[in-house]
Amino acid sequence: MASSAVNDESKTRITARSSLIDSIKGCGIKGVIIDKEELKQKILIPKYLRVAMCEAIQSKNSNIGAQKYDPDDDGENKVPEAPMVVFVNSKSGGRKGSALKQRLQELISQEQVFDLSVVKPPEFVRYGLACLESLASHGDHCAKETRDKLRIIVAGGDGTVGWVLGSLTELFRQNREPVPPTGIIPLGTGNDLSRSFNWGGSFPFAWKSAVKRTLNEAITARISRLDSWNVMVTMPAGDSVELPHCMSYTEDYTHDQDMEGLPEKTSCFEGVFYNYFSVGMDAQVAYGFHHLRNEKPYLAQGPIANKLIYSSYSCTQGWFCTPCVSTPNLRGLKNILRLYIKKMNCSEWEQVQIPISVRSIVCLNLHNYGSGRNPWGKLKPKYLEKRGFVEAHADDGLLEIFGLKEGWHASFVMVELISAKHIAQAAAIRMEVRGGDWKKGYMQMDGEPWKQPMQEEYSTLVDIVRAPYQSRMITRE
Repeated sequence: MASSAVNDESKTRITARSSLIDSIKGCGIKGVIIDKEELKQKILIPKYLRVAMCEAIQSKNSNIGAQKYDPDDDGENKVPEAPMVVFVNSKSGGRKGSALKQRLQELISQEQVFDLSVVKPPEFVRYGLACLESLASHGDHCAKETRDKLRIIVAGGDGTVGWVLGSLTELFRQNREPVPPTGIIPLGTGNDLSRSFNWGGSFPFAWKSAVKRTLNEAITARISRLDSWNVMVTMPAGDSVELPHCMSYTEDYTHDQDMEGLPEKTSCFEGVFYNYFSVGMDAQVAYGFHHLRNEKPYLAQGPIANKLIYSSYSCTQGWFCTPCVSTPNLRGLKNILRLYIKKMNCSEWEQVQIPISVRSIVCLNLHNYGSGRNPWGKLKPKYLEKRGFVEAHADDGLLEIFGLKEGWHASFVMVELISAKHIAQAAAIRMEVRGGDWKKGYMQMDGEPWKQPMQEEYSTLVDIVRAPYQSRMITRE
C-alpha cells in the first residue's frame, strides 16, 4: 500500500507539471504584435449577414435573411479574408469560459460568438448556415463567398469539439459543401483533439493575447483531415442504460446472420467518436470520477484540479494493488470479452486473442490519449513490419487497439516509460461481451463513460466502423 501511494503521488506530480508546462507553452510570446483592428478586418462578417444569421437561428427560419435584409442597405459588405464563427462552452475552463466569450466578442463581434448554452451547433447548421445559403441562392454573391470561406473555432474540451464536428457532418449528408474547417481553443481537461492539431493542451496563462494570436493564425493555417468512427451497441431488450450525451437510442441494427448470442428482441444505441473508445478499468475510473465531480463540483475548479482528483481517484478502485485473478469484478477482460477485427481491404472477421492480464482495451484514433500521452508509442519500422502494422495517422482509416494491465503498467504507459500492450490495427471492430459472474461493465467514448449491464445468457455487441466522411481540421503550424 505504501508503494502504491508513492506511485500515485509521483503520477499526480507528473500530471500537474504537464498541465503547467502546457499553459506556459500556450502563452507562446513570440514578440509579434497583432493589431486588433487589422485582425477584425480579416475575420469580421458583413453586418447584414451576421445579423441575418442570428435572427434565422432565433426564429428557426433559414429564409428570414432573404425576406428582411438587403446588402445594399449595408455599406460594409466586403467579404473578409477568413470569415470566422466561434462557439464557446462558457462552462468549461474553470471560470474562464465566460470571460473568454466577452474577449472574443470584443475581438470579432457579438453576432459571431455563440455561447453553446444558448445556441446549439445543430441549430447553427440548420438555420445559420442555411440562411447564408438561402441568400446565396437569391444571387447574393457576398453571402456565397462568406459561406464558402467560413472557418469555425471551438473554445471547449474534446467533448465540445466533437459535438460541433458531429453537427457539421450533416452538411456532407445533405450535399451542402464546403464544410467549414474547425480550429480549437483548449478549455477542457485532456484536450487531446486540440493537441493533435497543434492548438495546445491547456488554456494559457496569458490568455487574452493568446486568443488574439489563435484567431490570427487560424486565418491562414492549413487544413487536415480527421477520421470519425461510428459506434453501435446492441444489447438484450429490457436492460436499462443511463446514456452519456455522446450516445442516443436508435432503431435495431442489422447484424450478420451468423452472429450468435443475441436474443430475438434487442435495443440499440449509437454515437460517434474522434479520439478513442475503451472498455474496462479505465472507463470504470472515468465513470467514478465523473460522478464524484457532479456530486462535489467545488472540487473541480479547472484542468489541473481535475487531473489531481482523477489520478488520486484511480488508486481507490483497486487497479494498483489487487491481483487481476481475485474477484469477478477485478479479473481480466479475457473472461468476458471476445474481440474481432477486419483489417484494411478485408471483408472477413478475424478473432484476436486478448492477453489474460489486460484489464482495459482502448481503440485509439489519434496520437494523443489521456492529456497528450502516446500509449501506442513511436514504433520502429522493423517492429511495424514484424507485427504487420503501419505507421498510425488520424486519417488512415485504422484504429490502434492496445491494452492496459494493472495500474502500475498504466502508470508507466502514461508517463511514456513504456508502450501499451499492442493488440491490433483494424479498419472495423466488433466486441462481444457476455457477463457470467459479471453483472455490469464500463465503457467510455472520448471521455464520456457509462455503466453497461451484462447478462450471462445473452451477449452485448459493440460494432465500430469508420464514418463515411472525414472532418476538416484547421492545423496550426
